[in-house]
Amino acid sequence: MNVPTLAKGFARFWYAFVIGDDWKIAASVVAVLVVGTVALIAGAVPGGVLATLLALLLMAGFVGVLLIDVRRHGRS
Repeated sequence: MNVPTLAKGFARFWYAFVIGDDWKIAASVVAVLVVGTVALIAGAVPGGVLATLLALLLMAGFVGVLLIDVRRHGRS
C-alpha cells in the first residue's frame, strides 16, 4: 500500500469519526470548545464553573441540533 492511499484512508476515518452523520453536532462542539478556550485564556470564569458551563453548552448545542433535525424530518 502506498503513502497517498494510507493518507486518504486516514483522512476518511477521522472525517467519519469526528463529523459522522451530522456536521452540525461537530460544529456545535467546536464552537463550545472555542468559547471555552477563549474564556479560559481570558480568565473570565473560575475553572470549576467553566467546566460546568461548557458541559451545559454542549448539552444545549446537542438539543438544539436535535430539535432542528426533528423539525426538518417531521415536515417531510
